[in-house]
Order: sequence, then structure tokens, then C-alpha cells
Amino acid sequence: MEEAMIFLVLIIFILVKEGSGTSSEHAVSKPGCPNKCGNVNIPYPFGIGDHCAASSRNPYFIVTCNNTFQPSRPTVGDITESVEVIDISLEHGMMRVYNDVSYTCFTSDTIISDNHPTGFNLNSTPFIPSTTRNHFTVIGCNTLGLIGGYMHNNSDSDQYVAGCYSYCQGLNSTSENAPCAGLGCCETAISPNLTDFAAVLPNRSSVWKFNPCFYAMLVEVGWYSFSKEDLAGHLTFIKERATRGVPVVADWAIRDGSCPKDGAKAHTDYACVSSNSYCVNASNGPGYLCNCNQGYEGNPYLHEGCQDIDECKLRKLDAKYKELYPCKNGVCRNKPGGYTCICRMGKISDGTNSGCRPVLGQTEQVVIGLSICAVVVVSLTCIFVIKLQRRKHMKEKDEYFKQNGGLRLYDEMRSRQVDTVLILSEKEIKKATNNFSEDNVLGCGGHGMVYRGTLDDNKEVAIKKSKVIDTNCREEFVNEIIILSQINHRNIVRLLGCCLEVDVPMLVYEFISNGTLFEFLHGNESRSPAPLDLRLKIATQSAEALAYIHSSTSRAILHGDVKSLNILLDDEYNAKVSDFGASALKSMDKNDFIMLIQGTLGYLDPESLVSHHLTDKSDVYSFGVVLLELMTRKKALYTDTSNEKKALSHTFILMFHQNKLQDMLDTEIVDDKVMVVLERLVELVMQCLSPKGDERPTMKEVAERLQILRRLQTQLVTKTHSIRPHYFYGGPSVPVPSDEMGYQSIETAKLVLDVDLPR
Repeated sequence: MEEAMIFLVLIIFILVKEGSGTSSEHAVSKPGCPNKCGNVNIPYPFGIGDHCAASSRNPYFIVTCNNTFQPSRPTVGDITESVEVIDISLEHGMMRVYNDVSYTCFTSDTIISDNHPTGFNLNSTPFIPSTTRNHFTVIGCNTLGLIGGYMHNNSDSDQYVAGCYSYCQGLNSTSENAPCAGLGCCETAISPNLTDFAAVLPNRSSVWKFNPCFYAMLVEVGWYSFSKEDLAGHLTFIKERATRGVPVVADWAIRDGSCPKDGAKAHTDYACVSSNSYCVNASNGPGYLCNCNQGYEGNPYLHEGCQDIDECKLRKLDAKYKELYPCKNGVCRNKPGGYTCICRMGKISDGTNSGCRPVLGQTEQVVIGLSICAVVVVSLTCIFVIKLQRRKHMKEKDEYFKQNGGLRLYDEMRSRQVDTVLILSEKEIKKATNNFSEDNVLGCGGHGMVYRGTLDDNKEVAIKKSKVIDTNCREEFVNEIIILSQINHRNIVRLLGCCLEVDVPMLVYEFISNGTLFEFLHGNESRSPAPLDLRLKIATQSAEALAYIHSSTSRAILHGDVKSLNILLDDEYNAKVSDFGASALKSMDKNDFIMLIQGTLGYLDPESLVSHHLTDKSDVYSFGVVLLELMTRKKALYTDTSNEKKALSHTFILMFHQNKLQDMLDTEIVDDKVMVVLERLVELVMQCLSPKGDERPTMKEVAERLQILRRLQTQLVTKTHSIRPHYFYGGPSVPVPSDEMGYQSIETAKLVLDVDLPR
């Protein structure tokens, strides 16, 4: 029993010894001197009492501990002027103290009820206010606060003045917890080496009724946050927020010398007396500080004050030190100023103190070597395959370019001196369309997609990406590009270029900004007004464009898909015919037999569907349907009131024979003044929709008659008194306009009115 008690006492003694060793702190004050006053550590060269401080260097290192408070409060300074210490830092050379606040209070514009200016002289002290950790702050409305003083030796050349202006019209014009940026309060930085300073506030006030007191203070950065109560209350700030003053950070140093230069012997009064310490010059004012070397901690101003840090023990005591002092897969051993890792059996050091790595055996080395070789072989194979794919892709592009007639196009451009065609690469097309983004889609037709694009010169274009191309048509594709690029008609969308290095060539057209005629007539949103003269203008310009490609080019070109979707409008509502010629990539004559007629339902020529021949009269029929859309503002395939799907051309012919055409026309254009124009327009449409192509007029004739009707409409609107009312078939005949319209008007009217109506 007695032996067990002795063993237990020994264990407790060992544990207590180990605990005291691990928890003991390095001495920071002189032996036999208190190291704390209340909750504040007092490190040497500071000390409580003359014998505990470096008073021979500066008496302001002496700290007075006021025990009348609980806990006690330390102060520095003499009896007449002392400040309370908040904390002291050896490593950074800082001391935080409480400092007074300057204030001025008013009971009228000029009567000062309370005035408390502050300032102090630090000339003979080791302290200088920190420029980075303090701000000069002013609180009040329409207040200018100044801080003035001296730097170094109080000479006139070292005078210093700084300040800021705070403004506000009333308490409600300020914001709670707002930064001190000039509204209710302001702040500014101070100069370094400032040893003697005082704060100044104005002696007049125009805002005393709602802001009785102004405050100015040198204060630690981040301590103060603005509050409206500081403006409204009489000395509220002093009573509630700064009862002991405001915190100020002072930089302190050994001011009676400097660090010895490299290789120079330290002077006899050198403060860095610890053998494991070094000197650093002060950053604010003259003097220097002492710091412990890396791997040591303690007080460098005391003999043997810098003690070795046991990193291994710290790593065991606290998890946060494991990252600071790592030693992975090994045994940590402390050494003066650092530590080392001793690796266990089968492991070697990784070259640092961070840890150890396993020793590789011969088998592991072989496996690693083979793995590296495999990675290298796979990487080289991938690079080789990528290069082959790129070469194959480039070869495909060259083949497409040749089979799409790229070489012939270059020869034609040189021989004919064609410089209006751009030959773009697939990369340029993808860049222009943002890789054919859905956001850039302008439309989708039977032949392909049309994208909006922007070339490198910021020119906007429309790019047509066709779905398929007939192999037999490739030979004539270059001829079509040359012909279409030379078309220069104001009412035809210009072909600007092409891309030939793809399977299906892509065409680049000028971009027309105002959408299609289909959208203009049948848009779902609120429809734009469309008077008769505008509709005749669009119809005439479209007919002139189609007549031009039928007969005015070096080679006749048939459109093959005339519809309101293929008539574009610019900003001034000028018509621009698009998607012709190259859409089929081939123009056809009367002897060409077509296996499959392509087009849009509602616009297809019934004769072409039966005969499988595409002619210029096929475009005339489709254009007749477009004229019907302009007159009725109905779609080529529309839904009637009984929700039945009907073809506009078929319904219109039935209504014509039933003398009910006025029910079909858009009410916006029906007017007694222009009935004669509408009658002749109906007559022209009926001829365009004739079942037999030979009975239809040519596009040139259609364009001429539309020009005549357009001029007649203008004259009828301006001189209505010469035309008597006329109604659709069954009413009185229309007289020839009088001579008041002029000879040209009479001849024009005859040209229009002398044509018999089909029955």
C-alpha cells in the first residue's frame, strides 16, 4: 500500500513538472519586477517604478500602476500630464493609450458654453503618433477641424497643419453608421514624426440648435462609427462613448541611437542585449527596436530574454501549430532556433523539415518507370492523332473548295477583274455568327438557315447556310456567284461573298434591318399602319427587282420561291428581294424537267406542279399571291372565322366571281377616292393567278402596270374632285379624268382603264 502511494506521488510530480514546463512563459520584465498592472502586460524597457524600467534611457518608460481602480490601471507620463495605457507591444513597437477629445459646445451662434481644447508635447518622450493606425476625426455639421503642431525640434520649418470639413443640412440628411466621408463627420491622415500637436475647432456655429457640440480627436483607425446621437446630444459622445477617452496608437522606440551598420560593433549603450536578437530601425521617427531571431521568442531587451521555441512541443499542444511546424511521417526533434524531422525506418527526408517520404524499392521503381513511359507513349500518340485529324480536316477543306469551284472562282475574278466577292473561311464565318448561335438566327426556310453576323470590319451581314446541294449543280455554282455579285439593283439584296471550304457552300448577303414584308403585314404585335401608297411602293419595287433578274442580267435568273418572307424592308420601307437564284444554285429554262418542285405552300404555281417545269411565269404567279397579301393583309394560308384553313388565292378567285371582293380587302385601304386603282389592282392579280402560264403577264409588264397604278393613286388622292365615286363591279363605269390632271394624267388613266376585266 505504501509503495503504491509513493508511485502515485512520483507520477503526479512528473505530470506537474511537465505541465509547468509546457505552460511556463518567457520572462518579459526585469527579475523581481511585476510584469502586469491590472490586465495589461508591462514588458521591459517599460516597468512599474524607477528601478524596473529603463528610466536612464527615458523617464517615460516608467509606468505608474493606479490601484484605486479594480482592476488596476497603468499610466505613463508625469503628474501634470499622464495617459492611461491600454496595451504595449514589444514586437511591433506600439502602445495604445486613451487620449482626451477636443470639443466646443454652443448655446447660440457665438456663445460657447463648454470648450475643451486638447493637445500634448511628445518632444522628449519615446512616443510618436502612428500615421497608419490613427486618423484625425471631426464630428459635427458645417464644421472645420484642424490639427496643427510641430515635427522634430519645434522649428518654424517643421510646422504642420491638416484638417477636414464636415457638412450637413440637418440630422435627417445624415445616415446612421455611415463612413466619415464628410456628411456629419470627416477624417484625415496625420504626418509622421509629429511630436507636438493640438486640435482646433471653430468659435462660431450656425447649426447650434440641432448640433450643439463639435468634437475633434486623434483616434485609432476603425474605432469610431458615426451616429446621429453624437450630433444631437449635448456632450453625449463624451458621456457615453469616450468616458475614459478614445484609443490612440503611439509608435515607441529606443530614441537615443540607431542600429549599428553592417559589420560595425554595437555601441556600449546598445539596447538589444539578448544574444539571440537583432536590431531594426524605427519606421516613424528616429531610433530603433529589438526583435528576437527566428525560432526564438521573449524579450530582446533583457539578457537571455530571447529563448528557443520548442516547435515540437507546440505542435503537440495545439492543433494550429501543426501547419506552422509540420513534421509528417517522421519524429520531430527540437534544436536551437528551429527543429528537424528524423525519418523512421524505410523512409527518407523530402529535403525540408516538413516530413518524410517512403524509400522506394526496386519493384516500385520499375512500376513508376513503366508508368511514366506509358504516359509519355499515350501523350505522343494523342498528339500524333490530333495532327492527323487536323491534316485530314485541312485536306477536306481543300477538296470542298475545289469541288465547289473555288479555283474557277479565282480564275474568273482575275480574268473578269471581279473584286466585289469576298471569299471567307469557315473560321471567319463561325466567328461572325458566334459559332452559329441560336441568338443570331434570322430565319429558317426550306433551303436552310439564315444567320445574322458581323465581319471583322464591323459590317453586318446575313449568312445563309444551306441544308443540301445537288451535286449536278456544283459546276454552275461559280457562274451564279459571278452573276449575282454583279447585280447592282437598289431593290435586290446584294451578294457580298461566299464560303467554299465546306460541304455545302455558304453565301453572305448584305443585312437589311427592318425585317420581312411578312412580319410587317402579319406580325403578332400591334400592326403598323400601311396606307395604299406604301403598299403600292413595296409592290412596285419588288416587281421591278424580279423583272430585272428575269430579263436585265446577262443570264436570266428565276427566283423559284417568291413570297412575303423573301421580301425584306429597310428603315425607309424600301423593298429588297432576297433568296433568289442561288437558293436553287441553278437557273432553269423551259426545257428543264424537275423531279420535285420546291417552294412554299400557298405560293406554288399549280401549272409547275403538274408539268414539273419551272418558268418565269411561276414567279409571276407567286408574286400575285404577294399582291393579295398586300391588298387583304391576310396570309397565303390563313384561318377564317370558322377556324378553317384556306388558301388566299383560291378564296380570292371565288370572291371575285361572286362580286364580293370588297369583303376581302383590308378596310384600311378601301376608299371611294381610289376605287379605280383597287379595281385595276384586282384585275392585275387575277391575270397573275391565271391557271395557264401563257396567259399571265411578264414581270416587266407587272412592274410597268404597278408604276402606272402608283402614279394614278397619287393623282387621285390629290385631285379627288375630278373622279366620281365608283363601286366594284355592277356600278357605273369610270370616266376618264378631266384635263385638269394634265395630258400625262389622261394618258396614264387610259392605259389603266382600257384593259378589260377577266370574268
